[in-house]
Amino acid sequence: MFQRVDHIGIAVRDLDAAIAFYQVTFGVAFTYRHTVESQGVEEAMGRVGESWIQLLCPLGSDTPVGKFIEARGEGVHHVAYGVADVHAVLGDLKEAGLHLIDEHPRPGSRDSTIAFIHPKSVGGVLVELVQE
Repeated sequence: MFQRVDHIGIAVRDLDAAIAFYQVTFGVAFTYRHTVESQGVEEAMGRVGESWIQLLCPLGSDTPVGKFIEARGEGVHHVAYGVADVHAVLGDLKEAGLHLIDEHPRPGSRDSTIAFIHPKSVGGVLVELVQE
């Protein structure tokens, strides 16, 4: 079902500072930066081997990532797994009784198709499915 770890999403308060930190400290080159108004975030993505690090900065405190930071502070927000067919995986997970945030896939970063699984179904971890 899962083919790889696509990316780790990390919630940050200051995107420029976080990018600089990851570049200097870990040598990550961020090649993608985009504002996603519909999700209330500005994101930057940097390749690490076959996977990515996604830095997420909220556009306001009332956005999902803004609420996450207010409740938990900066840190790991979600783990994203690459899948071949997000529609099929969602069907399998729904049939298995998992609570889905997205019943239907939606557009994601890097021209992907994504869907989220509720953390209550995955031991407290927000999981994203990513189809390239």
